[in-house]
Amino acid sequence: METETSRATGTAAALPRERGLFYGGRFHPARSGRRLDLTSPATGEQLGHVDVAGPEDVGAAVAAARATFPSWAALRPGERAEALRGFASILRANAEELALIDAVDGGNPVSELVKDVRIAAAGFEFFAGLATEAKGETVPVGDGALNYTLRQPWGVVAKIIAYNHPLMFATWRAAAPLAAGNAVVVKTPEQAPLSALRLMEIAGDHFPPGVFNVLSGDRETGAALVAHPGVDKISLVGSVPAGRAVLRAAAERIVPCLLELGGKNALIAYPDADPAKVARGVVKGMNFAWCGQSCGSTSRAFLHASIHDAVVDEIRRLVAEIRPGLPTDPTTRMGALISRAQLDKVVSYIEAARAEGARLVCGGGRPADPALARGYFVEPTVFADVSHTMRIAREEIFGPVLSVQRWEDEGAMIEAVNGVEYGLTASIWTRDLVRAHRAAARVQAGFVWVNDSSDHFLGVPFGGVKQSGLGREESLDELLAYTQMKSVTVSLDN
Repeated sequence: METETSRATGTAAALPRERGLFYGGRFHPARSGRRLDLTSPATGEQLGHVDVAGPEDVGAAVAAARATFPSWAALRPGERAEALRGFASILRANAEELALIDAVDGGNPVSELVKDVRIAAAGFEFFAGLATEAKGETVPVGDGALNYTLRQPWGVVAKIIAYNHPLMFATWRAAAPLAAGNAVVVKTPEQAPLSALRLMEIAGDHFPPGVFNVLSGDRETGAALVAHPGVDKISLVGSVPAGRAVLRAAAERIVPCLLELGGKNALIAYPDADPAKVARGVVKGMNFAWCGQSCGSTSRAFLHASIHDAVVDEIRRLVAEIRPGLPTDPTTRMGALISRAQLDKVVSYIEAARAEGARLVCGGGRPADPALARGYFVEPTVFADVSHTMRIAREEIFGPVLSVQRWEDEGAMIEAVNGVEYGLTASIWTRDLVRAHRAAARVQAGFVWVNDSSDHFLGVPFGGVKQSGLGREESLDELLAYTQMKSVTVSLDN
């Protein structure tokens, strides 16, 4: 199938003709002989299939990456940087086309996905500018000797990515290892692999053959990639269970990992905060555009009793303006969940919240629009009167469900905020500068906003603590993570 047309807009998405595996500079049919059938989560329409990479296919891709790694690593940093900037230009030139494919394939709004592609392009430009910063230093060791350190690339990096930002993760998350001189093998999400394949049709010849490789597949593909002896470092964007599985497999070979995992993130509003601004921050932080399918979503709102009711009333008003729609429609503000399984999971949490005594503020059902009947849509949902013991307050839903908790005692509130296994992001709202800094220090999270939510900034390290991951991305820290340190001591006593 070459194109898919949205019933709502009549817009055609140029889906990839090639449905094989891209490595060594060209597409190959899967030796495994297996395929994945794809369905649009918004319309239920069939999108054809992609090949599934089995162990033999993974081996061939890794071999191609290993063969080209020495020459790519030997390039001057400025030469690699030039290649990264050129790739960024390709992304920008094809942003609308790639975003539309992700909308059809993954269910998120095309207007937001265009931003995803542009963010990916900016990421390539950012790491191109940092290519010369993978450098060492000299260390004083006394007379008669010189010591210096080198930063060298690991070799072949495996990137296993999530379905919520398919094109952005397939590209932006490869920029740092490429800039550092590594070759990369990307394993696309099984639910939304098409945009990365289309990009390889467009730009597969941009990097030297074997430098940038893309494999579609399932969990077995990811497991084969993690276990392959030719893979030198592993990076995963995914769930906590997936992260644990990767770490267990990596431990067998003592391979380093960079993990961006789940979150059950808190937004804290103090009594001096402006209720209207807090409400806007709550809605923004929930990432309703992505149906809440974002590891950084602030899905727990802790509102001080003195402003609780005013904030909840404003949240209700703002959320009422967000209506799910077909993701290919440029006016849509919230798309579809990725799959039937994810829809069933979200609905089960809504039912559990009702059973446990939470008060439904808004949402909680399926949209009434008949145009959405075949898709995996659910209304943006807000519960109040939530206690810390409820499932919706403790478990990552990865859906558009916000739980609101009322607090009066700061110590008890901070204990509840930190009383989950996750620690990715947090958002703090107050006009008191001292209070803000103290709260930021006390919350167990790797990335904290004060009087803001959701935004990322190139150069600011992003990553979690506790079960939310290992390492930092989007910054110099990420570039350095894709290098390993070597110390050299030279005797000057001849």
